[in-house]
Amino acid sequence: MKTKVEGNELYEMKAAVMQALAHPIRLKIVDFLADGEKCVCEIVKIVDSERTNISKHLSILQKADILSSRKAGLKVFYKVNMCCVSNFLACAEEIIKYHLEKRIKLLKNKF
Repeated sequence: MKTKVEGNELYEMKAAVMQALAHPIRLKIVDFLADGEKCVCEIVKIVDSERTNISKHLSILQKADILSSRKAGLKVFYKVNMCCVSNFLACAEEIIKYHLEKRIKLLKNKF
């Protein structure tokens, strides 16, 4: 049986993962890496931001154990550690769709 402290620690750990994902650039990076390992040079091409800013976001994702990296010569490659992150992002999209459908229905009923 879990004690109250252990339960709170688990929720704090979950919140830390959510916080690491809670930025559009980081979500875009994770979504891009869902297809497999990519070099930082490839990540920079798809993210509309400075390389130093992207490095900061990659570091946050890595500290949360969402991503891992490896060096090959001068290149650094990143990959998603757990494929369930993609499922989480897909769930978030379903929530957004549900929200939009409710708003559309509300607008149709209003006019």
